Amino acid sequence: MIASLDEGNVGGYSVAYGREDIYFPVYVTAALAGVFLTASWITGAIYWLAPAAAAAGFTYYNIPLLEAGRPTIGANQYGIFIQAFGLIRWRAIARIDLVEIAERAMTVHELQIALDGPLGSALVADWRKRPAYRLLMRLPWRMDHRGVVRVNLEPFDRAPDEIHRTFLRMWRYYRS
Repeated sequence: MIASLDEGNVGGYSVAYGREDIYFPVYVTAALAGVFLTASWITGAIYWLAPAAAAAGFTYYNIPLLEAGRPTIGANQYGIFIQAFGLIRWRAIARIDLVEIAERAMTVHELQIALDGPLGSALVADWRKRPAYRLLMRLPWRMDHRGVVRVNLEPFDRAPDEIHRTFLRMWRYYRS
């Protein structure tokens, strides 16, 4: 029944990263890494490798932002799924909040999913074990010490309030 659920086959409502110009720095740093690596190779100077490694590291960390077609968060009849986290069952969720956080000159929207119990019993499918090549890449979630899963909604292709409303509607429907 649920055994066939994996990150690529979840079904239901899903949201992916949006394709916008704000991810332009990822392409720029990839090009800079190539330029610095070429400069090191042509000149034979090793000091060009440090900025090349820094630019390549930034690019590698942010590669998931370029995967616009891959579902990152969403929900189905079993619960809410989050890429590289898992599938949280509906009955294990205490509340779903949309929080506005003021950061410098902008407002960031964050989806906070509070769990009723321990994480082990809340997950239907656990996707936290990732392949070795993805270990240092950006995660769409973080979890605090109170058992609240926090997802930054700014990089997604849908409006934060739409994502929150849809999750709330599905939570109320499947929980009852």
